[in-house]
Amino acid sequence: MLNFNFYAPARILFGKGEESRVGELLKPRAKKVLLHYGGGSVKKSGLYERIAASLTSSGVAFVELGGVMPNPRLSLVHEGIDLCRREQVDFILAVGGGSVIDSSKAIAMGVYYDGDVWNLYESGAAIERALPVATVLTIPAAGSESSGDTVVTNEAKQLKYGYGSPLLRPVFSVLNPELFFTLPKAQLGYGVADMMSHVFERYFTNTTHTDLTDGLCEATLKTLMKNAPAALKDMRDYDAWSELGFAGTVAHNGLVGMGREQDWACHGMEHELSAIYDIAHGAGLAVLTPGWMRYVYRDNIEMFVQFAVNVMGVDGSFRDPDALVEEGISRLAAFFARLGLPGSLRDLDIDETRLEEMAKKATGAAFGEERPIGGLKKLRWQDVLAIYRMVL
Repeated sequence: MLNFNFYAPARILFGKGEESRVGELLKPRAKKVLLHYGGGSVKKSGLYERIAASLTSSGVAFVELGGVMPNPRLSLVHEGIDLCRREQVDFILAVGGGSVIDSSKAIAMGVYYDGDVWNLYESGAAIERALPVATVLTIPAAGSESSGDTVVTNEAKQLKYGYGSPLLRPVFSVLNPELFFTLPKAQLGYGVADMMSHVFERYFTNTTHTDLTDGLCEATLKTLMKNAPAALKDMRDYDAWSELGFAGTVAHNGLVGMGREQDWACHGMEHELSAIYDIAHGAGLAVLTPGWMRYVYRDNIEMFVQFAVNVMGVDGSFRDPDALVEEGISRLAAFFARLGLPGSLRDLDIDETRLEEMAKKATGAAFGEERPIGGLKKLRWQDVLAIYRMVL
């Protein structure tokens, strides 16, 4: 097990009606809030009115900025930064899913930055100050409600980059499973694939003596796989959504990755897909993950046998580890299919035209300084291209 420093101060308010407390919680922390959200569903569902009423009754002034899209756009972040500066906003409340929360975090760190906030995504330079952020989660998927991470798409450059800082971890997040009831079934599948990938990126490691976090990863994955079909069958199943929502938070608040080398190759490869083709992040991950597994598993076959047996419930002879691993990967792909997720890039209307370009961008080779991605197996652009072709 590697040295680690775990600090996860985000307060989670879980359960029915907790969103009505946002005004009470923000009153001692904020004078003027930016209410940031996505499309019309927040207003159609009545959530916007409840949030606005809570803020108003508590005497918390607010301005609003809607319009966040999946794969949140840098252009709207720029608009939010200008609005916060002009209105002297001192707190941001994100009402939505991961894209809204990530956009909020980008605005939060851009307000105090003397320059284009995109420079921070490109350079990774540390920030010293950011506006505080809180969230009301409406889509369990990204885990951004409890992490210090943010991902934004520069639509002009067709690049999608991430950034992380402890200063971006939300002060508090509301997680009411009732807010998930009206999600489209496709969104459930995308969210579960994203949550599982957050675990996979930490679980598949060359670090040894990680029994506790191995078990936490496996329990989180099995919880997702047990409850996703139940929620898909009845989209108003409060108990199933409770498990999925909390699992999404645990998957990405840092806990299950403590003390272990992490991978993140699948996320790096997927960001290129969604930056250019604007696909759902979870859909891209569902396509890439089985292909990545087949490409890298022989570099640590014991880890993949453990996954096949402990998570996917594969029985067989340990004298034939390849067969165990292949069956485990096949079962994962079948689970994704059961959720209605795509199984190939062509299912996403992606052909081979730009595969090499994306492979070179993912590894930095396109910019003259290649930095192989991944932890379990280092992937150069030729490896990434091979995986793209495997899943075409």
